[in-house]
Parts: sequence; C-alpha cells; structure tokens
Amino acid sequence: MLPSSIQISGEPLSGAEVRDICRGLRDNAVRLLSLRGCRLCDRDFGRICRALAGATSLAQLNLNLGVVSSPSRIKQLAEALRTNRSIQSLFLHGSPLTDAGLALLNPALALHPALVALDLGDCMLGDEAINLICGLLPPDGAKSGLKELTLSANPGITPKGWSRLAIAVAHSSQVRVLNLDYNPLGDHVAGMLAVAVASSRTLEVLDLEGTGLTNQSAQTLLDMVENYPTALRSLVLAENSISPELQRQICDLLSEGEEEEEVAAGVDDTRERERGRGSSSWMCPSDPGSQMVLMTSGLGDNLLAETEM
Repeated sequence: MLPSSIQISGEPLSGAEVRDICRGLRDNAVRLLSLRGCRLCDRDFGRICRALAGATSLAQLNLNLGVVSSPSRIKQLAEALRTNRSIQSLFLHGSPLTDAGLALLNPALALHPALVALDLGDCMLGDEAINLICGLLPPDGAKSGLKELTLSANPGITPKGWSRLAIAVAHSSQVRVLNLDYNPLGDHVAGMLAVAVASSRTLEVLDLEGTGLTNQSAQTLLDMVENYPTALRSLVLAENSISPELQRQICDLLSEGEEEEEVAAGVDDTRERERGRGSSSWMCPSDPGSQMVLMTSGLGDNLLAETEM
C-alpha cells in the first residue's frame, strides 16, 4: 500500500485519533502528516514524536499554528528529528519558538540528512536565531542545505540579522525559495538582498510582500534584474509603497528571462533529438552499455535519466 496523508486542522485530537496516527507512522503508511492548529495534551504529543522518530515514509510534517507550544515539546520534536531520516519539509509557522527554542531544535535540523524546506514564519525569532539559520545555508560545496526557507512575520530580527542572512544566501549553493514577507525590512535591507540575489546562482523566488519598501528599493531591484543575470523568476512586492509601473517593469524583465530560458531549452531538446535519430531513446534492459541513474529535480522529486557508460 502506498503511503497516504493525514491532514487535520484546528481540531482537538482524541486518544483514538492519536493512536491511529502513531500506528500509521510506525507502519510507514504516512507520507504527509499535517496537524495544523490541532490541540492535544503533552502526553499525546510525545507519543506522536516517538512514532515519527522511526518513520521512514514521512516526507512532510506540518505542525503550524501553535502545536509546538512549549520548551518541552520543542525538546521532544528535536529528539524525534535526531532519529528520523525521511522528513524533507518541516512547517512550524506560528509556533512560539523564540531564539531559545530554535537553539534547542537547531542541532537536529543541522544534522538531518533529508531536510530541504523549513517554515519558521511567525515564530518570535531574533538575531540569535538568524545566526543558527545561516548554518543551515552552508557555503558552496560544503554540504547540502535548505532549498526553501520561510521567515515571514518575525519582526524581532534587526537589520544586522537580515544582513547576515543576505550574506549566507549569496554564498549558498542550494536555496531556491526565500519568503521574508511581513517583516519590517525597509529599503536598506532590500538593497542588501538585491546584492544577495545578484550573487546567488540558485535563488528563484523571493517574497518581499508587506516589508516596508519604497520606489527606492524597487529601482535597485529593477537595476539588478536588468543588468545582472540571475536565477530569479518570481519577486513578490505587493503591499509596499512601490509604483505599479516599477512593479510591472520588474515583472516583465523576469518574464522575459524565463521565456529566453524556455526557448534555449527547446533548442537543446531539438538538438538532442536530432543526435538521437536512428537509435532508441529508451534503455534496453539487455544493453550492458547503459544504465539508469537517479537524478533530483525540485524539492524531493526524483527523475530517471539514461546515461551511457
């Protein structure tokens, strides 16, 4: 039986429901577990953590909106993550972690072999937390790191903290999506982020909605997009004091870059097909001269590709 999903939102969990969840995790029958805003006692939270520690099919864990509500629960989750090896996406949005709580959780996050997406939005974080988060965005070639990071609505982070994050993003070889919406960044921080975007080879999505930006920031971002080749494909600037004209110009430039890449990819595909005419494009099981290898595309999506020995 293929792993399924368990999604419960805003409900109190009964003992029977907790038992079913734990059984599914232990039987490796759950790929997605979402308990967003659910209410459960500390004992039942501990039971779920012990079950997910050994789960090998669980890829996504959503505990948003206050489920991880105390230092004891943070410690229990950290213990589970130290043992678990399968979770790729962890969502803790709206949890009162604070810097102290993230310090408890960070060692498990840093050593987790599969984690690529982390949501720490509205978690009451400050600059000390940013120092820890930067360790999850290692420099080029150091080790694998996060590909998607959400830090929405953490107003306790100062410009000093955001500058440190910008440096980490600029030198990260992994991060593709960065959500910083509803933080009081202002034009100064936006300028630092523009430099980070120009330096990054992987960042494709940057969400700056409602971050206190003005036309000054937009002009800097426009100059960056117009004059420097970047991987950026989406820049969210809604709910800022930025003119519609500047937003349109930035959007148009990003769209043009994406269209050019699609055209180039189409040309490459055509050339590959022309080179391959007269032979099969599928691997013959009896052909010892070729093999199938596993390639990664996106966040945890696997593709098979054919290579010649």
